[in-house]
Amino acid sequence: MRVVSISVNGLGQAVDKGFFDWLARQDADVVCVQDHRMRAYEIEDFGLTPEGYEGYFIDGENNEDGGVGIYTRHFPKAIMYGFANEQADREGRFIQADFDKVSVACVLAPSALGVEDEVIGENDQTALDHKDDFMEAFGAHMQKTLRKRRQFIVAANLQSAHHVTDASSRYHKLDVSGFLPHERAWLDRLFDEMGCVDAFREINKQSNQYTWWPEWAEGWRRHAGIRTDYQLVTPGIRKTVTDGWIDDSTRFSDHAPIIMDYDIEIGH
Repeated sequence: MRVVSISVNGLGQAVDKGFFDWLARQDADVVCVQDHRMRAYEIEDFGLTPEGYEGYFIDGENNEDGGVGIYTRHFPKAIMYGFANEQADREGRFIQADFDKVSVACVLAPSALGVEDEVIGENDQTALDHKDDFMEAFGAHMQKTLRKRRQFIVAANLQSAHHVTDASSRYHKLDVSGFLPHERAWLDRLFDEMGCVDAFREINKQSNQYTWWPEWAEGWRRHAGIRTDYQLVTPGIRKTVTDGWIDDSTRFSDHAPIIMDYDIEIGH
């Protein structure tokens, strides 16, 4: 089973840059797309589904909130739109497809990079407060998920990196969201206390493995990046991870795709 995950910064522009042509060469069973920035009905109306796949998408009340979706070659038993958190569900931040032997979810956390002090929404929250609230709610959802007997793969842009090896030295010195102490501590709890598994780090322990290069970062892409994109898996899947890599040669957005292979029969 191959799962691809990518934040596209707008699905339409990514397709114009060759996303579907690239995808046709990947032989993926499931493709998780974050930050599509469209109405879900527009994706169908504009024919933005690659050949051989079915698409399932959730959008936000505002297109700029991002939205997430799943393309799959295999008909799911069920689709779950949202995770019963009112704010996150209104912003289109979670979708899940259930198959016979595994569930695959796609998640997009709010970004607060560079706008931590910006006041947003009717409740005068800052962008960082808004992100922190989401992470608390999503963490509670993951805690429940990890207690279930069912196995899960959660493809997520968490807008945060975990270890110093997951971020270039620039981020070690900047006081910006994405690598703040409390954000890294949240990831400590997810992996160390709850028992969630970072699938990519099961097979790749090297440094300089980045998935995102913000526009303001200077220098060559490889050396100004941060790894904010994950495939989170339940412990029962840990030993099924057979391969995985970041395709940092793509230019569909400022995020690179993650491709992970699992020794799992997805079923129908």
